[in-house]
Amino acid sequence: MRAVLAREMDCRRVLGRFWSGWRRGLGVRPVPEDAGFGTEARHQRQPRGSSQRSGPLGDQPFPGLLPKNLSREELVDALRAAVVDRKGKPGELTLFSVLPELSQSLGLREQELQVVRASGKESSGLVLLSSCPQTASRLQKYFIHARRAQRPTAIYCAVTDGIPAASEGKIQAALKLEHIDGVNLTVPVKAPSRKDILEGVKKTLSHFRVVATGSGCALVQLQPLTVFSSQLQVHMVLQLCPVLGDHMYSARVGTVLGQRFLLPAENNKPQRQVLDEALLRCLHLTPSQAAQLPLHLHLHRLLLPGTRARDTPVELLAPLPPYFSRTLQCLGLCLQ
Repeated sequence: MRAVLAREMDCRRVLGRFWSGWRRGLGVRPVPEDAGFGTEARHQRQPRGSSQRSGPLGDQPFPGLLPKNLSREELVDALRAAVVDRKGKPGELTLFSVLPELSQSLGLREQELQVVRASGKESSGLVLLSSCPQTASRLQKYFIHARRAQRPTAIYCAVTDGIPAASEGKIQAALKLEHIDGVNLTVPVKAPSRKDILEGVKKTLSHFRVVATGSGCALVQLQPLTVFSSQLQVHMVLQLCPVLGDHMYSARVGTVLGQRFLLPAENNKPQRQVLDEALLRCLHLTPSQAAQLPLHLHLHRLLLPGTRARDTPVELLAPLPPYFSRTLQCLGLCLQ
């Protein structure tokens, strides 16, 4: 799942600090109580031990992820524990399936929580929930108007395998969803026609900025100005720098004699990301551990409207998941 933060303005409730992986069965672990709103989660001490690839944080390669057998009760408890600021009145294991229990756990009684904004399925970061239909509608309109005006309201952090050629810029691509071997995949479309647009092809746009580089990787800030499934992952693949832990699209980047190139998207099935030996050593991971690497794409910052129209936007921050912070530490990267 993604992060959950809680805050209420008028009748608005925002939840957001919950880590990725739960839909895949991995689950999450709440951060310490003192790692509060808009702060970085502190590294937890790991028991001493030695292995060939044990890193500076110990033998656990992906701190912050829970075991696969997460129960409904544990998920609700973790969501409730992830609330970092609270003001005002109080089937498949997914966020949607446990919203009734979460509402009850937060003392909302008959009020139903609904998802207003969330990062992608495999991403970490903020999740915006509301128990007030009027506020949810207002927030949705705010995000729609911001997209039309090309005003970014979200900033993602990503660690990429590879360093973009430019330090900052924009990525534009026409994308479509295509069903390939039983899986819905996002595929780029070159020079889309009017018919393509009518049939579901969408022109997408993201801004990016390289924050830091090291060990052949980059810490990149991404601002999507459109919304499309897996948009940011595919955009970084088009830059020949797939997101670390992208086991869906990274195989579209090939390498010959050290030179990277794009492979046809339609002919490449999803497969576990393959990292070179030097990067594995930096990350203190074995190849089998790297095959379980979580997606390093985190919805770090979200802008919300103030209570009144002329108020300064409210900024919500989600701390990085512990496994994300561990990766930055291993690579010598720093989020400024």
